[in-house]
Amino acid sequence: MAALTVAAKANQAITLPVLLVAQYIKEADPNVKIDVEFKDVDVLGSPAKSELEFVSTGKPPVFASSQVIRDLLQAFPFWQRQSEDLVYEWIARIGGFASTDFKSVEGPLLELDSHLTLRSYVVGYTVTPADFAVWGAIRGNKVAYAAVKKAAMLNVSRWFTFIEETHSWIAPAVQALNAHAQERRAAKSKEGASYDIALPDTDKGVVTRFPPEPSGYLHIGHTKAACLNDYFAHEMYQGTLICRFDDTNPSKEKEEFQDAIVEDLALMGIKPDKTSYTSNYFQELYDYCVTLLKDGKAYADDTERERMQHERMHGIASKRRDATADENLARFEEMKKGNDEGVRWCVRAKMSVDNPNKAMRDPVIYRCNPQPHHRTGSSWKVYPTYDFACPIVDSLEGITHALRTIEYRDRNPQYNWMLDALNLRKVHIWDFARMNFIRTLLSKRKLAKFVETGVVWGWDDPRFPTIRGIRRRGMTIEALREFILKQGPSRNIVNLDWTTFWATNKKYIDPVAPRHTAIEKENAVTATVKGARVAAYTEDKPKHGKNPELGTKKVAYSSEILIDQVDAQAFAQDEEITLMNWGNAIVRSISHSLNPLHRSLVTSLELELHLQGDVKKTKQKITWLATSGQELIPVELVDFDYLITKDKLEEDDNVDDFLNPKTEFRTEAVADGNVAELKENDVIQFERKGYFRVERAFKHGEKAVMFCIPTGKENKGK
Repeated sequence: MAALTVAAKANQAITLPVLLVAQYIKEADPNVKIDVEFKDVDVLGSPAKSELEFVSTGKPPVFASSQVIRDLLQAFPFWQRQSEDLVYEWIARIGGFASTDFKSVEGPLLELDSHLTLRSYVVGYTVTPADFAVWGAIRGNKVAYAAVKKAAMLNVSRWFTFIEETHSWIAPAVQALNAHAQERRAAKSKEGASYDIALPDTDKGVVTRFPPEPSGYLHIGHTKAACLNDYFAHEMYQGTLICRFDDTNPSKEKEEFQDAIVEDLALMGIKPDKTSYTSNYFQELYDYCVTLLKDGKAYADDTERERMQHERMHGIASKRRDATADENLARFEEMKKGNDEGVRWCVRAKMSVDNPNKAMRDPVIYRCNPQPHHRTGSSWKVYPTYDFACPIVDSLEGITHALRTIEYRDRNPQYNWMLDALNLRKVHIWDFARMNFIRTLLSKRKLAKFVETGVVWGWDDPRFPTIRGIRRRGMTIEALREFILKQGPSRNIVNLDWTTFWATNKKYIDPVAPRHTAIEKENAVTATVKGARVAAYTEDKPKHGKNPELGTKKVAYSSEILIDQVDAQAFAQDEEITLMNWGNAIVRSISHSLNPLHRSLVTSLELELHLQGDVKKTKQKITWLATSGQELIPVELVDFDYLITKDKLEEDDNVDDFLNPKTEFRTEAVADGNVAELKENDVIQFERKGYFRVERAFKHGEKAVMFCIPTGKENKGK
């Protein structure tokens, strides 16, 4: 009895040789039992973090492909012969065919081609496991396989075709492995995202980081960065995720924001393996800046801000660029003191004056700021910029892959320059597109202005794109994660519509939102119902017609009911309508307002029950509330519109010119008596009105407040 576990996402040049040797053994002896299990991962969670794991009776597990093949052959030794050592020697070489860099794999292929001159098999005069192992390694590598198919190496191509054509079971074995890859691609295509972006060197381990600045609350743009870093670190590569607070600007940062970010990440189910702070590295960063100054790779500058911007834009060197190292170090020392002289200066990296990429034109890497830091107090008066600190701390913390939004692309050469100048370990960078939404600002500076000027209630305003804002509006965490991950790590920049965002949410809330009824107070119509019982009564009805697990609610019935004005205006004399949760009724009388200015207003109705009527044939199916038999609960229904009126603001647009003058809509209503039991944050559906989140629960003497949750269909929304 033997068991082979294969990481289905792993490099097939590693896994296919083992699968073919296992199949070769089973073909030779049908009584052999080898259980093969595929796992949809890149690396198995075994202690060795390998692509394979083989366990046979009475032996410890093995993981490396060549060792797995050796153990397979020793467990089923029918093939063994005098050339056993040569077979194992070639099996040990299959790792040479695993690289996807043609220059790396070209040497082993040429060696094999030379070896196969005048040979039909790799070892001896008959097929051996060495043939299947080497064949599988080449077939599993797209680069090596392409070279073989082009017949670039005649002997290898001849042998490759011969082995495949004389062993009919090879093709199905290859297809079995490929089927798993096809299923994954189909599933990802259905989800709307592809994560197969070929991050380099993942076999050496993956460490990603999410580096928020604690200068505001997380918004949906940050969420994408957090989710992608979490996905690649934890789900795709079983690696490590670090949350590192980029706390290098004491003028903007607060403990409040830091705590909120930690809470929001936890709410989204993102659990960093480690939390760190750039401020933990202030001494190291200071020392690295001193190194650059001593090496002549940085200089102190007191050029006025506007002039510095002009010089950088036009490729003009600063008058301080050629200062000596001693002069620069002296000025940096003044900066460190935080005195009047020090605040005049900054430190700039000496990269280039006129590089076409303006990000490379001597960027500022250190500033003087005497304001106390929320973590380090007054210990420091100089602080590194993000562009200086980020690559250095990434390298120091062992980050392997820096996933960054695409607006950093011009600064990627700057990132690498820092590491080269300081002889630090390199970090792989992957750019992905940030998420932009129509009529939405994602600039923390502009969002902060909205908060400070009272345009919104605060950072958790339901009109805000912050995590707290959209959750307060009624977004579920499950839907948020699904939407984010569907966008994937694509580099295509698009302006997303909120309708798809909220439509995703509806999938999650619709099956579990209890159904209730609300009638707008303004011009509500009282209807007399003929045929109803004289005394009011209640019946138990399911809270959700398709989800009995939600339980039941009390529905009150009486001879007098309330109906929305908009429904009453749609009725025709003697029309048959359906009273939802009751049955059909016929409109016998419609009374209108006597006020000539409001002739269309319906003031009262007379309905006659016709419970034997067919509900499928009625045009009007309406909600209603009995006026007796229950306590009608006062509720305020609140809906919101976009804060700005233009789909996409341009760089030179003044935000104030596009502020929406009215973004809040409040409607007074009464609801069924069951609403009194609802708690804050409950999500319900008022039938025919939409989904709502309970912002404030009902208390006697205090109405309930309900925030409307968009579903992707309304005109108003985020």
